[in-house]
Amino acid sequence: MQQKGLNRTAARARYTAVFVGLIAAFAVLTVWNINSGSVHISVPDIARIIFRMEGDSTEVNIVWKLRLPRIIASAVLGGGLALSGFLMQTFFGNPIAGPFVLGISSGSKLIVALVMIVALKFVSYVSSVMMVLAAFVGALIAMGFVLLAARSIKQMSMLLVAGIMISYICSAVTEFLITFAKDSDIVNLHNWSQGSFSGTKWEDVIFFTVLLLVCFAVVFLMSKPISAYQMGEAYAQSMGVNVKAFRVVLILMSSLIAGCVTAFAGPISFVGIAVPHLVKMLLKTAKPILVIPASFLGGGVFCMFCDYIARTAFAPVELTISTVTAIFGAPVVIGMLIRRHGGKS
Repeated sequence: MQQKGLNRTAARARYTAVFVGLIAAFAVLTVWNINSGSVHISVPDIARIIFRMEGDSTEVNIVWKLRLPRIIASAVLGGGLALSGFLMQTFFGNPIAGPFVLGISSGSKLIVALVMIVALKFVSYVSSVMMVLAAFVGALIAMGFVLLAARSIKQMSMLLVAGIMISYICSAVTEFLITFAKDSDIVNLHNWSQGSFSGTKWEDVIFFTVLLLVCFAVVFLMSKPISAYQMGEAYAQSMGVNVKAFRVVLILMSSLIAGCVTAFAGPISFVGIAVPHLVKMLLKTAKPILVIPASFLGGGVFCMFCDYIARTAFAPVELTISTVTAIFGAPVVIGMLIRRHGGKS
């Protein structure tokens, strides 16, 4: 009994340390991102601009119109991407599943690009609602193809290959559409299709923040059934979980979240796979009630860090966010694959 008590105390201390570390990293990266750029802004000036709305007018505009919306976008959308990855890994029962690898992000990208190119011929502005709906439809279509493949392909490795092929097909069609569209109709569409948090507007920030926080709350309330589902469908049913309905909700939530992220930032690689794995490794547990908020927070921290590198590494040239997330995320996935293979050998 005493040993169990010590183990619980050590586990709680570890959970607290992980969350405190993530929150501290979030705070540091927020200040760091505001501070860095072509115009350096000191920490006292940042505090004065944010809390008092005082300071040099140029610096105020840089902070409020350029840097803060981008920081919030990288934090919230990055968190959403990690959460979507966790849901897909839960659904397929494999840690390698993710919205980018399975082609879900590419499906969203294709439909959003199509809607933007077609819609901009008739209207001057595509609303956030229209973009998210288009991305959601694209994510569901891609997920549908993955599920069809899953019915005939039992090996997860082959299913991932099928997802990668779907991703390549969607990306090829998207690039074809962009190539033959008028430049005036697709301003910034090419950069968006490569993945970027730049150019985010406050109205978009408010929209996707509210949507993703609602999604986060719904997923968090599903912690208990997710925990039961992780133990197997039979166990989940014995615990009173309607497995068919639960699987549908998992598909809808993961597709909506991945679609929302893709609509505003384009496809971003490896975040949905690497972050949930790193979070579970740090927490040393797969309990959804802990992994869900830690993944959301960890995804935000990871994308804020990667966006900082993308902005500043080769300034004034800016890298696409997927380039940086792949550099840091791919080794995590490779290490995970080696570890799994080593465990089976």
